[in-house]
Amino acid sequence: MAIESEEIDTSAATDGGGPILIDQHHPLFLQPCDTPGSSLISVKLTGPENYTMWSSTMRVSLLGKSKLGFVDSKYPKEKFDITLHELWGKCNAIVLSWIMNSVRAELFSGMVYASSAHKMWMDLKERFDKINGSHVLYLHKHIATLTPVISSMSTYFSKLKQHWAEFDALMPCPGCGCEESKKYVEHFQY
Repeated sequence: MAIESEEIDTSAATDGGGPILIDQHHPLFLQPCDTPGSSLISVKLTGPENYTMWSSTMRVSLLGKSKLGFVDSKYPKEKFDITLHELWGKCNAIVLSWIMNSVRAELFSGMVYASSAHKMWMDLKERFDKINGSHVLYLHKHIATLTPVISSMSTYFSKLKQHWAEFDALMPCPGCGCEESKKYVEHFQY
């Protein structure tokens, strides 16, 4: 996530009134393959039962496309020079379409009226990012009862790692940068 620590130049060069030129590192740069009809991920959002996996997968894909800032509000329209607002709208529309292409048809109807990728992202988060106590209990039960006898060792460790990763995504360890918190995080991870 090096992009978060560096300052992004949100201006662009013009060629004496000609088209605006931006390089491939600019957040508004679009690859020729960045089209509204393409799907970034194969996972479809079905509801709260797979929201955590879907959002994590989507975030990785958007980061790879340098478009994560459109959903996490790092790249609001106002951050860019007015000459780039039309291009921002185009990028926002592409990100909106990628999100819409990754949800189940039943969830799609209310999404077509969204004006920004960030608003849509936050709406989906509000509706589906619910920590379900029974799901957490389910994960603990599966972690506790998973045995290597059932399958090969590699399958066993893969399933164990998958359950722990899902649990960590549902219930992240709280903390800050202080020494006491670091000790708690180390203890929790152990």
